[in-house]
Amino acid sequence: MIYLFIVTAIWSFSFSLIGVYLSGQVDSWFAVVSRICLALLVFIPFLRFRFFTLKQIILLAGVGAFQLGIMYVFYYKAFAYLTVPELLLFTIFTPIYVTLIYDLLCKNKIKITYLLTTLLAVIGAAIIRYDQITANFIIGFLMIQASSIVFAIGQVGYKRIMELYNLPQHYSFTWVYVGAAIISIIGWIIFGDKSRLPTTETQWAIIIWLGIVASGLGYFLWNYGATKVDSGTLAIMNNVVIPVGIIVNVVLWGQQIDWVRFLLGSGVIILSLVIHQKWCVTKK
Repeated sequence: MIYLFIVTAIWSFSFSLIGVYLSGQVDSWFAVVSRICLALLVFIPFLRFRFFTLKQIILLAGVGAFQLGIMYVFYYKAFAYLTVPELLLFTIFTPIYVTLIYDLLCKNKIKITYLLTTLLAVIGAAIIRYDQITANFIIGFLMIQASSIVFAIGQVGYKRIMELYNLPQHYSFTWVYVGAAIISIIGWIIFGDKSRLPTTETQWAIIIWLGIVASGLGYFLWNYGATKVDSGTLAIMNNVVIPVGIIVNVVLWGQQIDWVRFLLGSGVIILSLVIHQKWCVTKK
């Protein structure tokens, strides 16, 4: 689980960096394609054909197409309709999608205990992030739900592939980035606004950081960590980034928060993780 915590710390900066420096200023398609291609560049030295069948390559590329390619399309577009707090609020349902998709597709049944502890994590996140919602929330809400669903499909898909096949993960994840790059490049060529490129050193630095660190290192460690934990823990960890991200926003950008709600909601998320580990994982 340490890998998931490391990535949570890395990703906690992404929401504010995108919302403050990129959203509305840099073409979202360019932000996506540059981020994915930089991540792929990190893993290009690990590109191998001999360890994989054609079926495995297609499956891994499909994971990337969903988890990173299609997900980022909805994710970046949502910033045009939502504030950062609203976006964080609407991501709280991701854990439910993760546990439901894994149980239905991989186990052919729903584990009620996993679903209950996941719902507890959602309640905790809602306590923290519920705020006044703007008029554009319906479109933004639907975009974030679509983003969360395909992100969950990607996580579950990678975890399941690693359960079925004994594949070297650093080589495997290169094909994940290949699939994501194909989707993002096609999208940028067709829909991208070529005139809205980064114009400042800060914007370029953020894109490089998001591509190499948050995506290149982050998604590999997250998916690697996903193969080391059960689906319930993976689901809950999707919401841990919310309180961590808020702390970053408070410290670096001076956001004002309701500390009572923050501490209460964070406590509920931590409680959901503790209950899951004690009640669900150790009782299997």
